[in-house]
Amino acid sequence: MKLTIKDIARLSGVSKSTVSRVLNNEPNVSDAAKAQVSAVVEACRFKPSRTARAMRGIENRVIGIIVTRLDSPSENRALRGILHALQQENCEHFIVESRFAPDLVQEHLQFFALRQVDGIIVFGFSGLKQEILLPYRSTLVVLAQNYAALSSVYYDDDGSIRLLMEKLYRKGHRHISYLGVEQDDHTTGLLRHQAYLNFCREKQLQPHFALGTLDYHSAYRLTADVVTKATTAIVCATDSLAIGANKYLSDHQYREIQVCGVGNNDLLKFLFPQTLSIEFGFYRAGQHVVEQLMRLLENPAQLEHSCIPCRFPEGE
Repeated sequence: MKLTIKDIARLSGVSKSTVSRVLNNEPNVSDAAKAQVSAVVEACRFKPSRTARAMRGIENRVIGIIVTRLDSPSENRALRGILHALQQENCEHFIVESRFAPDLVQEHLQFFALRQVDGIIVFGFSGLKQEILLPYRSTLVVLAQNYAALSSVYYDDDGSIRLLMEKLYRKGHRHISYLGVEQDDHTTGLLRHQAYLNFCREKQLQPHFALGTLDYHSAYRLTADVVTKATTAIVCATDSLAIGANKYLSDHQYREIQVCGVGNNDLLKFLFPQTLSIEFGFYRAGQHVVEQLMRLLENPAQLEHSCIPCRFPEGE
């Protein structure tokens, strides 16, 4: 349905100037008016004409980006890839933060609709249901989660752990412990832990693991639970966990245990250069998600699902 600002004003029962102020996020607009205009925009999927945008000085595509948290090292690396690719495409952008709250994602999506963005990139997480994102499927790509009904770019969670386990096994390790996160986290939690268990089953190794949260302190505490007299290696689901594990082993004078992580984090490599870590492809994923979004905007009916391959850094 192709609407003008005049149509939105008529349908929402407010003036054209009020609609304009809401769309441009200007102050002095009542919550009731915002709600009425937002409801019409959302229901009719209003998009301004290119001519109208140009008259307002908006000539390039505008992309909305919803990250989960701006203090995440891995998301920041992906975000750098996104911003570099958007610059190459001459796109403007908005960045907002969801803090793993589905309600906030929904609020941000409505804000992007009001701001009339051309496309949206959402950093997905386990608690985010695809139903929240489906109304925007023709202009939206999800990063870090694979949704069947949405264009998605995701990481090789299974492959990252398998690569580490295979390398350790080739080096003669047979007592490999695992530090992970709770399995309500589908990717970092469930998929990576399952990859560890599957490898142990295939090679007839005794699994020894502990699951906690995604922070150094959790890993530090849990390392005591996975270290035995026979342990020769610990595979960690993330580099953050690897930092905590390394700190525990250093504090308790364990010097012969090989620690592994996922992410190839600069801080980990600086503090504990002996750690083996997988390059997960965060920056590459950021670039790829923009390329995929550009293709989607040209052909909204064509959804893509792309897995970013992981690998060892050069020299490892």
